[in-house]
Amino acid sequence: MSAKYIFVTGGVVSSLGKGLAAASIGCLLESRGLKVNLMKFDPYLNVDPGTLSPFQHGEVFVTDDGAETDLDLGHYERFTHAKLSRDNNWTTGRLYEQIIAKERRGDYLGKTVQVIPHVTNEIKAATKKVAQDVDVLIVEIGGTVGDIESLPFIEAIRQMRQELGRDNTLFVHVTLVPFIAAAQELKTKPTQHSVKELLSSGIQPDILLCRTDRFLSSEIKSKIASFCNVEEEAVITAKDVASIYEVPIVFAHEEVDTLILRRLRLEAKDRDLSKWKDLVHRVYNPKDVVRIGIVGKYVMYEDSYKSLKEALVHGALAHNLKLEVNWVDAEGLEAADKSYEAQLEDYDGLLVPGGFGKRGIEGMLRAIQYAREKHVPYFGICLGMQTACIEYARNVCGLADANSSEFDPATPHRVIYKLRELRGVEELGGTMRLGAWPCKIETGTLAYKVYGQTEISERHRHRYEFNREYEEPMVAAGLRISGSTPDGTYVEMVEIPGHPFFIGCQFHPEFKSKPLEPHPLFKEFVGAAYEHGQKLKEHKESAEVEMFLRPDNVGRR
Repeated sequence: MSAKYIFVTGGVVSSLGKGLAAASIGCLLESRGLKVNLMKFDPYLNVDPGTLSPFQHGEVFVTDDGAETDLDLGHYERFTHAKLSRDNNWTTGRLYEQIIAKERRGDYLGKTVQVIPHVTNEIKAATKKVAQDVDVLIVEIGGTVGDIESLPFIEAIRQMRQELGRDNTLFVHVTLVPFIAAAQELKTKPTQHSVKELLSSGIQPDILLCRTDRFLSSEIKSKIASFCNVEEEAVITAKDVASIYEVPIVFAHEEVDTLILRRLRLEAKDRDLSKWKDLVHRVYNPKDVVRIGIVGKYVMYEDSYKSLKEALVHGALAHNLKLEVNWVDAEGLEAADKSYEAQLEDYDGLLVPGGFGKRGIEGMLRAIQYAREKHVPYFGICLGMQTACIEYARNVCGLADANSSEFDPATPHRVIYKLRELRGVEELGGTMRLGAWPCKIETGTLAYKVYGQTEISERHRHRYEFNREYEEPMVAAGLRISGSTPDGTYVEMVEIPGHPFFIGCQFHPEFKSKPLEPHPLFKEFVGAAYEHGQKLKEHKESAEVEMFLRPDNVGRR
């Protein structure tokens, strides 16, 4: 049987949650026993998001095959079992790059290359390529309906409806129904205008997902249905929720999956969301709180670390804990005195994530030294591992000027330096060590205890590596190299024996964590952090009791 297609568009404003909507629909269809795949088209002209600022675009999600993709692919993988690759994310820039390469080779036989049919044909071909061996392909169109750059994608999916028919294609439009406090009313006009814009491009939406902060009444639904030419049952309340993992439950309550199955004439088994319901129950009924401080460079924009935060949430949920994350600006820890310690002392655990460039590095080094000396659980990812090695070289091995050649090309101790195969390569786009690479774990290490196996595979995104010329003195001083590539070329993991939890990894484990399958590193880190916090709490309470019982306090009681 050929795959069915669901196309997800968005209107009114950006950031309405099209990616979460697509992922949640995928989750619901999987709960019905269907096999799904998901993909996203991004209208911008960059070939991929690899060189985009995290402040503009958020994190770059990396797939096993080394593709640098949009962060929504992270939602797709966390909510479903889809195995994503570079074929699941296309930008306008990448499409045009491919088309121009064909034109230069003469593939078009002298024809005039145009948006229609050549660009739209490439879009349709890319879509059909990832629809193999699945029941349903869910395609998210980035941007907002009405944007000039989105028009080729809208036209392509319009053509697919004409070619494949209504029984094989479904249009889901995510829109906004705002509540105007001054008028004490929900307003449907933005949705009406958004659908009108979509209709002007030849697309009649089949389902409207209406983002709102309250459930829509039958009167509001009826009004939207009437003005937007959809059935009332197809006007869905996409209500704001405290946890993104509740979205599939909300959609199930609104019978979104039942509606989709009927419209696409699909047969499926009864819905089973028992594991998701248990997950959501734990979200809203934690036994306690764990406090993690993330010391980073891009803390003003949380989407820069989207997968990281979600992986920490997964680790906390595994212990039935509520995660409390504080974003600590690394530059704010660079004061000359020890005032920075006050910014770190309230956390159960500290984490330094990935990043590029020199800004904030000295603040990260201070946070790492604090965690090492105060026995606070520490987790360093990518740059967080590199800075942990620099801190150890400086403050334990006595190499005062140790650094990375990224931050100080003239450093006499290049503990971290540029990947050997990248020397002389100055281009930034797609030139890093990317994607899944194997790692061999040493037995008898904390890393082995966490993973429970000696061979793992994790996803990478980095341009610098640990310099093994410094392995001998640093290991002699107590650092343990617990993970390396099977051929011994690259150091993948380091740790400090005897510390409650001190691990640095060159890879990005957050990309493989799922709410129902938390990554073991995050699970163990959060567990260690909570245990550390409990001991601190007990020590503080004991100290307060001891102070209360002191003889010189008798008269004050």
